[in-house]
Amino acid sequence: MPSLKSLRVRINSVKSTQKITSAMKMVAASKLRRAQLHAEAARPYADRMGRMLASLAQSVIGSPTAPRLLVGTGSDKVQLLVPVTADRGLAGAFNANVGRATRTLARRLESEGKTVKILAVGRKGRDYLRRELADRIVGDITYAGKKRLEFSDAEDIATRVTAMLNAGEIDVCTFVYNRFQSVMAQVTTEMQLIPAPLPATTAAQPAVGATASYEYEPDEETILSRLLPQNLSIQIYRTLLESAAGEHGARMTAMDSATRNAGDMIKRLTLNYNRARQANITKELIEIISGAEAV
Repeated sequence: MPSLKSLRVRINSVKSTQKITSAMKMVAASKLRRAQLHAEAARPYADRMGRMLASLAQSVIGSPTAPRLLVGTGSDKVQLLVPVTADRGLAGAFNANVGRATRTLARRLESEGKTVKILAVGRKGRDYLRRELADRIVGDITYAGKKRLEFSDAEDIATRVTAMLNAGEIDVCTFVYNRFQSVMAQVTTEMQLIPAPLPATTAAQPAVGATASYEYEPDEETILSRLLPQNLSIQIYRTLLESAAGEHGARMTAMDSATRNAGDMIKRLTLNYNRARQANITKELIEIISGAEAV
């Protein structure tokens, strides 16, 4: 049985850990509300623009002058995967879920004969994928130490992806991220941004907006040259906001669980400490009584 001193040290250590996890839970909770509001506010605009461009892509597909950001290169040989994770851990399975989904998607694409490249956004995703897919990683982006994500951060990623597309280095770009659903749940999502995904159709019901007609003012080239890069940045900014909200929710949940587990451990250690102390007292009493009877 451990000594009383070692049990006291262990109890004090667990209490210190409990204070840390409790503080981290409160910090995550305070950041979650603002991150959640930003993520939810970005959804309607990003969804509507995505649907509009998807419908537009269907109407101009096959045109030799169609922009690459809209219809791609016409091939799907080289696939760029962009996993979006956090720069810090202690968030449960938040980062691992994106890493596993990216690895599974990369393996599936390679089994189909595709070439996979990975641009990791977030230090944890980069470290996870380095274990098995290090040779596929062509770059990484981290925001460690940055208090708040800005739209300019999304524009930087969009500029990098666009440069790879224009240089002929990639054909398709897919983002893998955790979409915020609730504090307890983050849904790992794959979102293709290049080319714009076509609206889903069925035999009974055609795609909504598939036959929509668009008029451009002043002209098509001017509008699309401004709209398409902006849409790419908006969609990327949305993934960053969703991931940030999901990270805070996952960390809050993980730290709450850790705090409760620490409390349970303190109770068990305290019980063991009291039992050991009682055993020592009983042993000393027996020794005193035995000594007195011997005299």
